[in-house]
Amino acid sequence: MQTEKITKHQDIRSITRAISSLTILFAILFFAVGLVDAKTEWPKIVSSQDGTPISYEIYGAGEPTLVFVHGWSCDARYWREQLPYFSKTHRVVLLDLAGHGHSGSTRSQYSMRSFGEDVQAVTEATGSRSVILIGHSMGGVVIAEAARLMPDRVKGLIGVDKLENVEYPLTKEELEQMIAPMKKEFQTASRAFVQEMILPSTDSQLREWILADMSAAQPSIALSAMEEMMSLYVSGQLAELFDEIHIPVRTVNGDLWPIDYEANRRHMVSYDAIIIKGADHFLMMDRPDEFNQALESSIDSLLPKPTK
Repeated sequence: MQTEKITKHQDIRSITRAISSLTILFAILFFAVGLVDAKTEWPKIVSSQDGTPISYEIYGAGEPTLVFVHGWSCDARYWREQLPYFSKTHRVVLLDLAGHGHSGSTRSQYSMRSFGEDVQAVTEATGSRSVILIGHSMGGVVIAEAARLMPDRVKGLIGVDKLENVEYPLTKEELEQMIAPMKKEFQTASRAFVQEMILPSTDSQLREWILADMSAAQPSIALSAMEEMMSLYVSGQLAELFDEIHIPVRTVNGDLWPIDYEANRRHMVSYDAIIIKGADHFLMMDRPDEFNQALESSIDSLLPKPTK
């Protein structure tokens, strides 16, 4: 009887030790995973050429590195639907341009060149020698400026609902008329301006979030960036910029505005586009599944073809 009790106690102690060991093992694994997650989620900071701190994040692994650049009065959050998809196969870099998101906002002038320097600083900080730059809206112009600064790193550009016509004829008077309402009352006018880019079929909650978010931008920063970007069309310098960039260009666009393929190809060594029917300016958020597939196809078209 005594022997039987001892055996039972030994069994209980063995089970207790086993449970304790498993608990410790799970705790270690949980802590280790937590460290990995924490490491990948912490944003990083790098100084742009003028000393402005630029916030960026890196996820995943695999070359080429994909650097996503947001548009006017937006930030890195606008790529939230692309991060899980592309970080499975590529190193994905998200950043906030100066004056946007969590980056510094002390510049007196927000030019496309200075934004290009922001992208350059982040890209060089990753150490990658093989990069594809992806830019939404204003970001499509920014990535061209960045590519001019990094001819040895950037292998291709992908504009997102941008670069429909790099020769678009815009007069100084038309630009003034476009910006005048925003100079007078920024929040109301910018909201109306952005609303024209969103289709009625777009999810109502997403539409309201975009409108509220973009109209909350700092007016002086937003107006400076808008004038700097659109002035490139007035002067013809946007087309000249692409004359200097000897890399292929692709775009993934909605069908709100027509594309002038001939005009683009006069200034690009290679250009093609994928059009998503019935999509608006924020197609990467409202139509993420179709957009991600189209973007993946565009990325593949920029990669070297394997030799047979």
